[in-house]
Amino acid sequence: MAQRIVLAGGSGFLGQALATRLLADGYEVHILSRGAVARKIVGSVVSWDGATVGPWLQSLEDAAAVVNLTGKSINCGPTAGNLRKIIHSRVAAVQALAEAIRRCRRPPRVFVQTSAVGIYGDAGNTLCDESTPPGAGKLSDICRQWEQAFEESQMPGSRRVVLRLGVVLGRGGGAFGPLARLARWFLGGAAGGGRQYISWLHLADAVRMYRDALDRDDFQGTYVAASPQPATNAQFMRALRAALGRPWSPPVPALAVRLGGWLTGINAELVLAGQRCAPRRLMEQGFAFEFPELAAALRELVG
Repeated sequence: MAQRIVLAGGSGFLGQALATRLLADGYEVHILSRGAVARKIVGSVVSWDGATVGPWLQSLEDAAAVVNLTGKSINCGPTAGNLRKIIHSRVAAVQALAEAIRRCRRPPRVFVQTSAVGIYGDAGNTLCDESTPPGAGKLSDICRQWEQAFEESQMPGSRRVVLRLGVVLGRGGGAFGPLARLARWFLGGAAGGGRQYISWLHLADAVRMYRDALDRDDFQGTYVAASPQPATNAQFMRALRAALGRPWSPPVPALAVRLGGWLTGINAELVLAGQRCAPRRLMEQGFAFEFPELAAALRELVG
């Protein structure tokens, strides 16, 4: 019988890429999803509300692992109401999964929790790794409370891993599509001053990081999950224009970015704030990036 892996919130962009890989590797994949899924997804869908223990607990019984990808998107207006919903969706899901694991007679052997490099706040030129303390601001607060809920949850018998994801670049979702469209429309200039860092990660490497976290017993604790070569916003957009064969584009002033965010309900701070991160622990444990360089990663995605 195939081993089972449970992906909480696995119907999204990253979750579906991971589910596809796991199924190809011979695993049984259960997707915990809130509400009806409008499109066909990879894996067996199991309903849950993301906040309370229910019949979905049976999916965790004797599972090889559970991966938590659940959370309301942070790409929304930075209102107090949205902030509360974002934090609640993350904290409640962690607590529900932990409670379900405690009720299991044979709990999952591994729990991989997703977080983000946004925990470092707007870090400027500081090189952040796993030893860097959380920064300030709303994005940092979201990630800090997310990780705190995970750290405080009692889950005996399960190895724990936290992956602090950078900006995941892949086809079919995430930031790459919108940014590529801007560049194709000759609007791919640097945002704000262009000096804010983007810690990015190719989708293929993100999936491999989750696979290593699931498979390798030496993976434990917190990891920065990003390429070893972060780029400034200006460098990133220049590389994207080059990959798409587009010429220079004028920069977009910070005021215009904020105005556009206000008009569209998008969180402008996701563009104007940045983190320069180093995946120190992954490198120390021998993780080999397939796409460590930005230009090669973008060329693969464009091609």
